[in-house]
Amino acid sequence: MSFPENKLTVRSSADLAIAVPYLIGFHPGDGCIVVITCRDRRIVFAARGDLPAPGSPAHHLHDLTAHLVPVVQRQQPITDLVIVGYGAQGHIDPALRGVCDAFTAAGLAVRELLRVTESRIFSLTCGDPGCCPPQGTPVEPTTSLVAVHATVAGLVARPDRAAVASRFTTVDSTGDGIRHATTEATARMTALETNGSAAVYEAGVHTVRSALRQHDDGTGLTDDEVAWLTVLLTHRPVRDLAVDLTQPHDQHVTFWAEVTRRAGEALVPAPATVLALTAWRCGDGVLALMAVERALQIDPDYQLADLLLQALHAGLPPSVFEQAASSNQPSPSNPNTRTEQE
Repeated sequence: MSFPENKLTVRSSADLAIAVPYLIGFHPGDGCIVVITCRDRRIVFAARGDLPAPGSPAHHLHDLTAHLVPVVQRQQPITDLVIVGYGAQGHIDPALRGVCDAFTAAGLAVRELLRVTESRIFSLTCGDPGCCPPQGTPVEPTTSLVAVHATVAGLVARPDRAAVASRFTTVDSTGDGIRHATTEATARMTALETNGSAAVYEAGVHTVRSALRQHDDGTGLTDDEVAWLTVLLTHRPVRDLAVDLTQPHDQHVTFWAEVTRRAGEALVPAPATVLALTAWRCGDGVLALMAVERALQIDPDYQLADLLLQALHAGLPPSVFEQAASSNQPSPSNPNTRTEQE
């Protein structure tokens, strides 16, 4: 079984358990479930969810599967699934079987059910003790070739979700400098707006291009540069331009994560949404989801973030956004042509 783009090959359940954190971007904790979607022995999609707590009403598990099943079905064509649960046997095994029943009832083949408890993996579907011993198979990521190959391929497995969020959440120690720079940038924007929307857009073109070029050259942005960029991004055509100019590669994910992390709180929604779109296009659904949730936490009415959140929850591919964007490009002479209202 291989990852997309042949980045990694897994040959056993233990390999798969080691590979899962690289698939979703962090190490899942107890109570997590990961549904791995395969197409002819190739992993094409992974969805993670939180199982209901022990003792929860039965309908809570039904609610989870009612969300997961259609998300996975949208990844067609699918040959089969592998479902992995994390935690104690008494909690995880019944939940795994319930999730399996839901997918089977929907016409999807479940090849294997696996439980990871501490440092061992157990199969609920394989009865061969030579392959899957009842005491479980040790999972040793520190000595595994899968982990080595994943690292060489540029895949990252962070310790937990909090570690993913730390990439773009504000650091208090930089707050004073950003606050002062943002105040000055806001006054500068007010003066610029007296010259009309075209003047703001022109400034945005120069600033976004320069900022991306500067980052690509290995030079970080000053507080003044971050503040001016984030203030300009409040102008929707400038934000849309930033989306268009950003490339789907890790370097630009890092750029927008840094801008989001350093932005004044009120200005976070725009760079966080650009970060989410960039991460989504790079296949990092976890970072995309967390970034867009951060945008909506600051501004619940931020429409592009809300649309992206719906797409992520539905398991839609980034091509859906790219097709919509390509058919709705702003004209350089009239940067207000996009129809989105915020």
